[in-house]
Amino acid sequence: MTRTTVLLILAGLGCSPSTAERKARVPMNRVIFSPDAIGSLPTPPRAAKKPRENDRHGYRWSDDYAWLKDESYPKVDDPEVIEYLEAENAYFESAMKPYRTLTDNLFGELKRRIKEDDSSVPAKDGDWLYHWRFEKGAQYRRWYRQPVSGGELELLLDEAKRAEGHEFYRLGAFSGSPDGTKLAWGEDTEGGERFTIRFKDLTTGEILGDAIDNTIGGAQWSADSTTVVYLRASDEWRPYQARAHKLGASSSDDVVLFEEKDTSFFVGVDTTQSRDYFVISTGDHVTSESHLLATDNPTGKPRLISARKENHRYEVDHAGDRLFIRTNDTHENFRLVSVAVTDPAPSNWKELIGGSDRVYLRDFIAFRDTLVVQERVDGLDQIRVRKHDGSDEHRIEFPESAYAVSLGANPEFAPDALRLRYESMVTPATVFDYDAATRRLTSLKVQEIPSGYDPTRYVTKRLMATVRDGVQVPVSIVYRDDFKKGAGAPLHLYGYGAYGYGMRPSFSSDRLSLLDRGFAYAIAHVRGGDEMGFGWYTAGKLESRTNTFNDFVDVTRFLIDEGYAQAGRVTISGGSAGGELMGAVVNLAPELYQGCVAHVPFVDVLNTMLDDSLPLTPMEWPEWGNPITDKAAFELIRSYSPYDNVEAKHYPPLLITGGLNDPRVTYWEPAKWAAKLRATKLDSNLLLLKINMGAGHAGKSGRFERLREVAEEYTFLLMVTGRT
Repeated sequence: MTRTTVLLILAGLGCSPSTAERKARVPMNRVIFSPDAIGSLPTPPRAAKKPRENDRHGYRWSDDYAWLKDESYPKVDDPEVIEYLEAENAYFESAMKPYRTLTDNLFGELKRRIKEDDSSVPAKDGDWLYHWRFEKGAQYRRWYRQPVSGGELELLLDEAKRAEGHEFYRLGAFSGSPDGTKLAWGEDTEGGERFTIRFKDLTTGEILGDAIDNTIGGAQWSADSTTVVYLRASDEWRPYQARAHKLGASSSDDVVLFEEKDTSFFVGVDTTQSRDYFVISTGDHVTSESHLLATDNPTGKPRLISARKENHRYEVDHAGDRLFIRTNDTHENFRLVSVAVTDPAPSNWKELIGGSDRVYLRDFIAFRDTLVVQERVDGLDQIRVRKHDGSDEHRIEFPESAYAVSLGANPEFAPDALRLRYESMVTPATVFDYDAATRRLTSLKVQEIPSGYDPTRYVTKRLMATVRDGVQVPVSIVYRDDFKKGAGAPLHLYGYGAYGYGMRPSFSSDRLSLLDRGFAYAIAHVRGGDEMGFGWYTAGKLESRTNTFNDFVDVTRFLIDEGYAQAGRVTISGGSAGGELMGAVVNLAPELYQGCVAHVPFVDVLNTMLDDSLPLTPMEWPEWGNPITDKAAFELIRSYSPYDNVEAKHYPPLLITGGLNDPRVTYWEPAKWAAKLRATKLDSNLLLLKINMGAGHAGKSGRFERLREVAEEYTFLLMVTGRT
C-alpha cells in the first residue's frame, strides 16, 4: 500500500448446546439498579412522539422520532431538538453525580498510567529526525525536528496553541515538504471531520496565508515543494475531487486533477514510498480504481492503472521501474504482483506472492530493495520481508505466541532498519527496529506505566468458540492471575465485526482498572472483521450480516459455559458499527447481559440506508445492501436494525453516546434509539444518553478529556455490576 511522509503515524488501536437448552439455563437479567438505588433522579426525558409514515416495497410503518433529525442538518439549531438533547445530558449528569468520587478516582488511576511528559521515538527522514512530545499536563502534542548531524531542536507545530479558543481540536495529516522548508497540516476545530489545510514556512517560522477549507485533511507534496495535492469534500462530506494547489495562489484557482461522479465512491490521494508518484484512488468498500501522476508534474493528467471492476480491490506502490500491486483479482485473500510503470495493464501483471486460503495479505510497502508485507497466517499477525530479486524471503520472529504487530513510522525509501509497533494483551506497546540482514529486533521504546505494571500478574489466552453454524470464532481474553473461573466474577466482552476491520489483541493501560477490580476482559473476533482472512469479512456482511450478531451471542454463551462468567453477569461494549452490534444483541438476548455501553451506535440502519442524501449512504450499500431498490435487502435490514426491533421487554442498563458533529453516525441515531427504548421497554433499568455537543465520532479531543470519558464508562460498568 502506498505511503506518504505524513508524520502523524508517529502518534501512536463439537457443537455447542442448542439455543433452547442454553436459554433454559439463563435467567432474565434482574434489575441491577433503579433510579431509587442511585439517589433521587429527575424523571427521565421523554421525547415527543410525532409519527411519520413511511412506505417502501409494500410495507408501511411509522417512525415516531424521525423529527430528531434537524431538517437543517448539518446545521443543528432546531430548539426542540437541542432541548431534548440537553435534557438527556442533564439526566446523565444527575445519574452519575452520586458516583462522582468513583469517576474522579478512576480518572486519577487512568491518568497515573499515562507518562505525562511522553515523547515518540524519532523517525529519520532525510537530513532530519522528527518526533512529538507531550509536556507534563498538556492535552496536545508538540511536534519537533532535529538535524541528523546534530543541532538544536526546532518546534514545528504546537497543537495546544492551535487548539486555543476551541472546544475541540484535531490534527489531521501532517507532512513536511521534500526540501524541508515548508510544513502542511490539516486541522478540525469542530469534530465534523472537515479539515482546513494550513502551511508554515520553516525558514522564517511564518504561518502562510494559504488556507484550504472543506478538505479531508491530507496534503501531499510535489517533488519541487511548491504544490500540494489534496482532497476536496462535497457539501455532503464526500471526498470527490483531487486538486492541486500552488503555494501563494488562490485556492479558487486550484487545478482539479480528478473528479468522481459516482456518489458511492470516495476519492483518496497518497504518495508512493519512492515519492515519485501520487496515487489518486477512488472506490467503495469492495471496488477500487487507481491513477498515477508523477510528483514532478503535479498538474498533469493522471494515468489509469486498471479500470474499476465490481468487487475488484487493489492498491499500488512503486520502486525502480516497477509498480507493485496488492490485488484480489484471483483470490479473496489477495496476491501481490508487479508490472512495468510504462505499461501497467492487468494483462502484464506478474505474480510475486500468490493468493492463499491460510495467508491473508493485508498491506505492504515497496522499499528500494525490499517488499515488506503485513499478513495474517491462521489469524495471527506476521511481517514478511522479501528482496525484489527474490533472493531472500523470511518472516520476522516475535517473542510471544499471540500478539499484534504493524508497521510503524517508515518515511524513507531505503531505511537502515524497519520500524515496527508490537504489543499483546499483556505486553505494553513496544517500538522495534528490525535489521533484515542480521534478523535482529532492537527495542527502542516500551510504553511506560508510571504508576507501575507487572505483566506477570496477568494472563491472556486465545480461545475458540464453536457457534451455532459450526464455525469456530476466535476469542481473546485477559484477566489477572487471581481470577477464578466459576466464581461469579464479572466479564466484559467487546466486539465490532464490520468493514473487514479486525480487532487486534492489543494492550490497554485503561483496561487495567477493570482487571484489577476482578473483571475478565474479552474480545469476540466475530465475522464481519478480517481476523481470519477476507472471507471472514464477507461472511458478516450483506445477506450474511446476522452471523455477526449470532457469533457475539454464541461467544457470550461459550464464555458462560466455560466458567469465565455467569448468565446475566456479562457487560458488553462496542462503538459505531460495533454499536449496531450492541443494539442487535440486546434485542436478541437481553437476558445474558448486565449492562451495555454503545458508543456512537449505528442503530437506525434501515432509515439511514434509505436516505441517499446522507454522504455515507451510497458508499455503504455494498456493505449492508440497498433497501431503496432491493426488496430482499430491505426486508433483511428491517429484520435486524436495532432501532426498528426495539420491543416491549426487559433490557439491561444502557449507556449510549453520540456526537452532535459526527458525520459518520449522525447524532439522531443514538438519540432516536434512546427515545424509543425509554418509551417501549418494560424494566426500570437505567438508560443514559450522552451527546457531546461540541465533538464528533471520536468523542472529545485532548488526551485527558478522553480519559475522563473512559472513567465515566468504567463508572457505569462498576455501577451495574455492583462493584462501586
